[in-house]
Amino acid sequence: MAKRDYYEILEIDRNAGVEEIKKAYRKQALKYHPDRNEGSQEAEEKFKEAAEAYEVLSDPQKKATYDRYGHEGLRGAFAGGGFQWSDFTHATDFEDILGDLFSGSIFGDFFGGRTRPRRGSPPKGADTRIVLKLTLEEVAKGAEKTIKVKKLVQCEVCGGSGARPGAGTEMCPVCEGLGQVRRASTSFFGQFVNVVTCDRCRGEGRIIDEPCTSCRGEGRVHGTETVVVRIPAGVSTGNYIPLRGRGNAGPRGGPSGDLNVFIEEKPHQDFERHGDDILYELAISISQAALGAEVEVPTLTGKARMKVPPGTQSGKVLRLRGKGIPQLNGYSTGDELVRVHTWIPPKVSGKAKELLEELGKLEDLSPPKGGGATSSRR
Repeated sequence: MAKRDYYEILEIDRNAGVEEIKKAYRKQALKYHPDRNEGSQEAEEKFKEAAEAYEVLSDPQKKATYDRYGHEGLRGAFAGGGFQWSDFTHATDFEDILGDLFSGSIFGDFFGGRTRPRRGSPPKGADTRIVLKLTLEEVAKGAEKTIKVKKLVQCEVCGGSGARPGAGTEMCPVCEGLGQVRRASTSFFGQFVNVVTCDRCRGEGRIIDEPCTSCRGEGRVHGTETVVVRIPAGVSTGNYIPLRGRGNAGPRGGPSGDLNVFIEEKPHQDFERHGDDILYELAISISQAALGAEVEVPTLTGKARMKVPPGTQSGKVLRLRGKGIPQLNGYSTGDELVRVHTWIPPKVSGKAKELLEELGKLEDLSPPKGGGATSSRR
């Protein structure tokens, strides 16, 4: 059976560069990998075809020969006149390309034991999280909080080793200190080796002879730690501050996880936040709306005086520049928005009623005819 064109197999043109060739091969290899096409003879053949095409086109010398003479020019390139897995000269590339399919490099033995297992070490402790509630004033100024965090802390009796004082640890006899073991299986490609965590030492490479009676060999116990958290101005609900290494202690001397401090704003009795701006609802009298007035309004830093222009309509929004929230990690500050509402008394009597009835007869205080209230808005 005639061999297919290598460029056709990888679905690339003849001017493709090295990265494009690698990318195309990865696509084909992942598509036809036997783990994803169990029992498919067609997928197996296409997987081999893609590997052979990549072996040739990724090698500048072989590619030049193939481009000039085709398959005939490569007749002596592979032992036995055909492609063999032992002929694959780019094993490192092959492992890089397919490495994300497996927990370890299953091609280590296949390509001559290229896998370099890492030494075992205790695992890292889990991250922890807390929620820190702040007032809007604290958000505007920034704050420093001292909090107590419940978490797993290093055992003081054994110093975190997990071993009874005076006792020690020894190398794991199963993985010989690597923390990993290699499990072989056989398929139509040959022998595959999967690298997994050692069950005996849980990936640490060492085992404890006599566990600490306080922590039962864990090297950590439940406890609390006092932590100082510095919150910058401008944070908002959902932001979090990571404190590296302040989370749960790792077992048997492993590194600690992180403490993530999540921010939550407390509701404010006066203000509503909108990004870096804050909104305040201001009620004024009919006379203040009509004649204008100078009023006092609360801000995040105290009180401020503000002018209400004559003829201000209900719903009008006035602005106090720079009285809002500082921009997080920025240089600008939001504004305080003051939305004005004309307050109408629910009930009037006596002198007030008489005056309002007189005012109602004045043409200047009557709404325009036909235009509705909108025509007098400013």
